[in-house]
Amino acid sequence: MRGSLNITSATADPALLDLPWDQPLDDWSNEYIAALPKGISRHLVRFAHLSGRVVAIKETTEVMAKGEYEMLRTLQRLEVPCVEPVAVVSNRTDPEGDLLAPALVTRHLRFSLPYRALFSQTLRPETATRLVDALAVLLVRLHIIGFFWGDVSLSNTLFRRDAGAFAAYLVDAETGQLYSGGLSNGQRENDLEIARVNIAGELMDLEAGGKVADELDPIRISNGIVDAYRSLWTELTGSESFSSSERWRINERVDRLNALGFDIDELAIRTTDEGSTVRIQPKVVDAGHHQRRLLRLTGLDAEENQARRLLNDLDSYSASYGKSDLDEEMVAHEWQARVFEPVVRAIPVELRGKLEPAEVFHQLLEHRWYLAQNAGHDIPLAEAVTSYINDILRHRRDEATMIDPPTGTFTVPIDVIDDPETEPDADWRLTV
Repeated sequence: MRGSLNITSATADPALLDLPWDQPLDDWSNEYIAALPKGISRHLVRFAHLSGRVVAIKETTEVMAKGEYEMLRTLQRLEVPCVEPVAVVSNRTDPEGDLLAPALVTRHLRFSLPYRALFSQTLRPETATRLVDALAVLLVRLHIIGFFWGDVSLSNTLFRRDAGAFAAYLVDAETGQLYSGGLSNGQRENDLEIARVNIAGELMDLEAGGKVADELDPIRISNGIVDAYRSLWTELTGSESFSSSERWRINERVDRLNALGFDIDELAIRTTDEGSTVRIQPKVVDAGHHQRRLLRLTGLDAEENQARRLLNDLDSYSASYGKSDLDEEMVAHEWQARVFEPVVRAIPVELRGKLEPAEVFHQLLEHRWYLAQNAGHDIPLAEAVTSYINDILRHRRDEATMIDPPTGTFTVPIDVIDDPETEPDADWRLTV
């Protein structure tokens, strides 16, 4: 390779040097390319193999690549759900010495998919609503830390399953700006309007291609992000006044925030001179309440709703076996060893790329409940595991990564997420 290749990376991976940086990204051979579904991007983006993992490579300008790289690193430090930046590769030249576009390298988020790959034949309104709700939660989290996105859309987001809902991750931070003093109401409303317009356009595009159910209304779905965002924003940041005789409402407010998956670092409480009115307002709100509790008790790292579901099962185990008065961490260790880990170990090796362990456990609990409803009595866990593996999991698509066949027009089995219990898998023609 001619010239002096520049690689900026916090954790240098020597394997980066093995990629053909002296060729335009569009010319890379299938030897390097990983076949994964991807969203729409204004820049050329391709997936490649790197040290046994998959990375996304985007050709852009050097200024934009370095700016986005630093922004993603900052967002990760702030624990915002986003893709992991790997490197910026600049000063690329071809064999003739001509300059090639710099590239931003990010880690592919395992078990995630762009919104267009989250359906097989038609996108149902319920699924579209869940995607928009997940995006609303992400946007609120970004605005709380003072991040103005500037290009909010489904295309710039990746989605992972989260116990019947979805968790949204920021993919493209190219237009984002972080303000230390927080965002004004005008900036937040601008981002929200960008989101509403972009989502409507994306859903209309799917509608024009016959990819949505007849009853799906793109305008109604896109307007939904406004309501979802404002409701959550008010709950997280709004002040509340009540009589001093109703001080129990302080705990009620904290419980509501915890139920939404948020912790409060500080709560401002003020009373009037007469002491008749109490005014409370959350000062600092962090997401991941259930995630942190599960991680503390078991060491398991899961999405928020998954963590909530696992904790519910843990609490149920504790109550069922009369262990509620015992040390919580000891009971959690016992539950993990006797319930969670045996379920994970029971999954055949060839099926472990289907879903994350936490999502498998959540779906197993759902499946066991359905079996019990149909049978009219409780179903042993071992029996439910066997039924779930053979009747459900074995027929799902692999959501960890899809490496073969090579990039091009190919057939990928995409399961119908709206009702995986009853609807069959289908083949979907996907061009990447």
